Amino acid sequence: MAGQTDPHTSLFSPQEVEFMAEDELVEIVPNMNMEQLNFISGDFGRFIPQIPTKVPLWLAVALKRRGKCTFRPPGWMSVDNLTQILEAERESQSTFQALPFSYVEIARLLFDHARDDIPDMYMVRSLVEDIRDVRLHKLETNLGSFQGTSAVKISNVSAMEVNIVRPFVIRALEAFYKHDKPEADVDRDTRSSRQQREANNEPRRPLRQR
Repeated sequence: MAGQTDPHTSLFSPQEVEFMAEDELVEIVPNMNMEQLNFISGDFGRFIPQIPTKVPLWLAVALKRRGKCTFRPPGWMSVDNLTQILEAERESQSTFQALPFSYVEIARLLFDHARDDIPDMYMVRSLVEDIRDVRLHKLETNLGSFQGTSAVKISNVSAMEVNIVRPFVIRALEAFYKHDKPEADVDRDTRSSRQQREANNEPRRPLRQR
């Protein structure tokens, strides 16, 4: 797809998209006592052993690296749920199933840092990759036939998917806009040229004598 290799500034890098996804809340089970942590983004804790609590993904990863907690995988990451989503994605070529906006980035971070906390991790990872591939193929197909000059609305598209198609959509909308407004542009150019000619041919007023 054009957007996958587009160098324009509207395209974030995968690392930038993942960085933004790290603010998503996930559930962890602490194995230590710790007072509440206060950050600009909010207050999290108090942390009590075996009592689940929600924290930003970046904090959960930091605690996991230090052996201070285990992850509770999100409900949507179960094999049964992902299998149903994959089947539904394949059945419909025009709609997208509801998934977290940063589902790809959340899954990638959990695969990297909490694989021992994810039941059937290899199956889950395979299903997530299959879902991503099917959805990207549908995006390419749907965007190839869309019409419009002001906006494109596609429900349930994820952050990664939006990031990939954004440059293509912007260029396409600009092209539609230019092709839909040729007469208006010609009229505007004609009026501007006529006004300029009239201004150039306008007789000069004589200067007043003091």
